[in-house]
Amino acid sequence: MSDRTPAPVLGEGPGWLAVSKPSGIVVIPARDEDPSQSLWRRLENERGERLWVVHRIDRDTSGVVLFAKSADAHRALSRAFATRRVEKRYSAFTNGVPTATDIRAALRDDGRRVHVDPRGKPSLTSISVEAVLADGAALVHAVPHTGRRHQIRVHLASVGAPLLVDPLYASPGPAFDPRDGTVLCDRLTLHAAQLRFPSPDGGFEEEVAAPLPPDLVRLHRALAARS
Repeated sequence: MSDRTPAPVLGEGPGWLAVSKPSGIVVIPARDEDPSQSLWRRLENERGERLWVVHRIDRDTSGVVLFAKSADAHRALSRAFATRRVEKRYSAFTNGVPTATDIRAALRDDGRRVHVDPRGKPSLTSISVEAVLADGAALVHAVPHTGRRHQIRVHLASVGAPLLVDPLYASPGPAFDPRDGTVLCDRLTLHAAQLRFPSPDGGFEEEVAAPLPPDLVRLHRALAARS
């Protein structure tokens, strides 16, 4: 990722901008982080315009992130997220093949980790398996119908198919190729693949998609070649 181009633009329309966030960069900075290194501020500096953050994905998750280009658009898009009129689809590489199609498990957030807990907030993720790969891995699609932090990661782990690489809820280390020890992927194996949302100007429904980045393409090819 260059200093000049923090993220490729996937689509743009009246009041909105969608980009493909690389893994390893935060959307907005934490209190102890340099704001200028966040995706939000770097995009503002590159484009020379004010942007509003509509939603976030984890630092180590890649994929679609949506910004608003005006306060009115921000209110409209935020309302669409709050009322569940936005459809999010993720691609995930898992250690295990999930058999569930809908994962309904209440989640409780303690500030550091998220736990399955009947006292937590109701949460639902729909799962479909695209491919069964080598070494018990799978490529799955996940659609979160609720917007809890770490929802997909915890839901997949709860059904015995955690992300292939996830330092917090599963494997702390990278994914290796057992044939030669090559590191295939050393970050969270989760990608925000698609976002469908109502245009903030009241027009047609918009849809943007982010292709798998090179590290996940490499992982997929290596696992598929041995499956």
